[in-house]
Amino acid sequence: MYPLLLSPAFKDYIWGGTRLRDDFGKNCTLDRIAESWELSCHPDGLSVISNGGYKGKTLKQFLDENPVACGTACARFDDFPVLIKLIDAKNDLSVQVHPDDEYARRVEGGFGKTEMWYIVDAEEGASLLYGFKTDISKEEFRQRIENNTLLEVTQSVPVKKGDVFFIRAGTLHAIGKGILIAEIQQSSNTTYRIYDYGRLGTDGKPRELHIQKALDVTTLSPAKPYPPTEWKNFSRSASNETEWREKLLSSCEYFSVKALEVSGSAWLEAPESTFVHILVLDGETIFSSGYGKDHTLKLTKGSSVFIPAGYGHFELTGNCSAVMTYIE
Repeated sequence: MYPLLLSPAFKDYIWGGTRLRDDFGKNCTLDRIAESWELSCHPDGLSVISNGGYKGKTLKQFLDENPVACGTACARFDDFPVLIKLIDAKNDLSVQVHPDDEYARRVEGGFGKTEMWYIVDAEEGASLLYGFKTDISKEEFRQRIENNTLLEVTQSVPVKKGDVFFIRAGTLHAIGKGILIAEIQQSSNTTYRIYDYGRLGTDGKPRELHIQKALDVTTLSPAKPYPPTEWKNFSRSASNETEWREKLLSSCEYFSVKALEVSGSAWLEAPESTFVHILVLDGETIFSSGYGKDHTLKLTKGSSVFIPAGYGHFELTGNCSAVMTYIE
């Protein structure tokens, strides 16, 4: 097995813009690119392998043929557990919530959705919605949805590049306009829309709302931020000059995510227990394999690469920023 370069599936939702094409080099025929699904085995948008012997196959096909590539930590999941996206919010997204696994299995026949946002870029003054200001009752929640005063009790949070938001299932949320996000989430496409600013869909009709389901699953209290962590510096040189640094962004039962900043050479590993996914957010780097292998890839801004579990050590050489996702 070898490191797989992935081509994403694209979504042209009405709130999307053009930054994924203009800034990240994403190439597709859509006028707007709201989302690129960079790592996906979900049937609503499958990643496709773009290099080597598996070129042209979907990542799901590869993993069906090579289940050990997921790693032993994935054995507890029925299906591949992670979906990774880049999201360009030219305009506000709807106010929404996702169910947990229990509710989603019972009502939707699928998985729930816990997710994490890493702010890749944000316009000055940009903000997002993250939970409620204070605890409210289900009856007040219902009334405020009905009389269009919901935004009076939700928490608006200003954002900047590098901010992290952990959004456990049940957390009310909405990405605000002018924000570009790397989203790491459970492999689910179940969303309950609560408020949509009176917008019309591409068919000229108001988009569907899911009020009763939202009432069933929403946590009616302020969101709990993930505890912040510090950067850790690493070096392989005798001078101990920092060559790369890592920071844990979040870790949960479904995924763990680190930010990487490489300014020389980073020495990393895909162990037997988990695959590793690298999504380059800025700069460029050369991927090279460790002992006993000879795989080299040039990764640039927007590159998405899946390293199979058990691949062992690999090196990133150059100057880049990236997010690294794996399972614990």
